[in-house]
Amino acid sequence: GRKAAKKAAGRPGGKSRGKRVRVAVLMGSKSDWDAMKAAVEVLEGMGVGCDVRVISAHRTPARHSAYLTTAESKGIEVFICGAGFAAHLAGVTAALTPLPVLGVPLDSSALNGVDSLLATVQMPGGIPVATFGIGKSGAKNAGLFAAAILAGSDAKLRRALDAFRKRQTAAVPERPY
Repeated sequence: GRKAAKKAAGRPGGKSRGKRVRVAVLMGSKSDWDAMKAAVEVLEGMGVGCDVRVISAHRTPARHSAYLTTAESKGIEVFICGAGFAAHLAGVTAALTPLPVLGVPLDSSALNGVDSLLATVQMPGGIPVATFGIGKSGAKNAGLFAAAILAGSDAKLRRALDAFRKRQTAAVPERPY
């Protein structure tokens, strides 16, 4: 349930316990975890396991390459990449894998994440990165989008995604008073 997802989400760099790991959640810095855990919470709340890693496209290129070399064979089907500043993590990941890459620009510079947004969204034709909003809401939406990608071939996940939407709709009041 949600409590288990929040507990699991408190383990940056770890793997989901008891869940088949299908999504890699990568971030350029440990400080990005506060925003990126929103993706993990959503996915694990729907029963999707995540492998959460700190991998910088600039500072740990060998770690990045090694991880991508084996990720698909270990069951990874979708990548969610969050990064700030130059935000090359999603683009470099997309260049190295044919799997879906979802980019989350993070607010970590004096430009309030606009630099990260532009770096993530402006990919050359042929290297797609699905880009989401800046920060925690973008991470949450990336988690939901990853679930939607996987739900196309997973009836149980589709039901969990439908239930999430119903709960979200039910939580919106008809009137503000």
